[in-house]
Amino acid sequence: MTRIAIAGVSGRMGQCLLNSTLAETNAQLTVALSRANSSALGKDVGELLGRDAIGISVLSDLSEVINDFDVLIDFTRPETSMQLLQQCQQFGKKIVIGTTGFSAQQKHEIARIAEDLPIVFAPNMSVGVNLALKLLAITSQVMGDYSDIEIIEAHHRHKVDAPSGTALRMGEVIAETLNRDLKTHAVYGREGHTGERDRKTIGFSTIRAGDIIGEHTVMFADEGEIIEISHKATSRMTFAKGAVRAALWLQNKANGLYDMQDVLALKNV
Repeated sequence: MTRIAIAGVSGRMGQCLLNSTLAETNAQLTVALSRANSSALGKDVGELLGRDAIGISVLSDLSEVINDFDVLIDFTRPETSMQLLQQCQQFGKKIVIGTTGFSAQQKHEIARIAEDLPIVFAPNMSVGVNLALKLLAITSQVMGDYSDIEIIEAHHRHKVDAPSGTALRMGEVIAETLNRDLKTHAVYGREGHTGERDRKTIGFSTIRAGDIIGEHTVMFADEGEIIEISHKATSRMTFAKGAVRAALWLQNKANGLYDMQDVLALKNV
């Protein structure tokens, strides 16, 4: 039985993680965390979810319960994630990170800390999205050199980073497959007289509207045909289930930086 701690339980994603963990027979929810000024502090997790009390109160200090869990699942903000990661490093605790919006420096620090403990770090925990990433690599191999590639993503109005971490990961997979550098080949917006499109660029378009949970489409467009690979999330539970699956998978893994491709054994497919 894997003992799981969840950070950011007062948010929508946090509550999905709570429900997903409680529904998993091989997992035990033992720790619930929220920010220091959260109205959820001190509440029983059951009360937070609108059900009977389960005997776990929401806390703000991970160090108080560091011996009460095996794996931490974190879907918060980059600054909070880095603080939690440092605590996990200090006490030798495994962590699943689903937070997005990290800087290049923060990503480098995550990779460095992974030398000391097992980490699953993925911008999207959905099984479907990670299958789509595999399909993107295959499609890039076949027609990436001669097609125009555009990535379109849409999320709810409250999302604070753009493009989404998932869209960026899609761009990275395509760029890596084609031996391109996304830093120099990405185009994040077009306006005015832009000139003819450079075929080697990878375009990004971002939509923020309403309560869209998450939609991603990658277009490979050639003269005469278009291939589109799309994924639409209809519930945040798809991300929560994937995160819990990653936490269970991580339980017996050695130190290192893993992603959902590792969790789902897609790298050798």
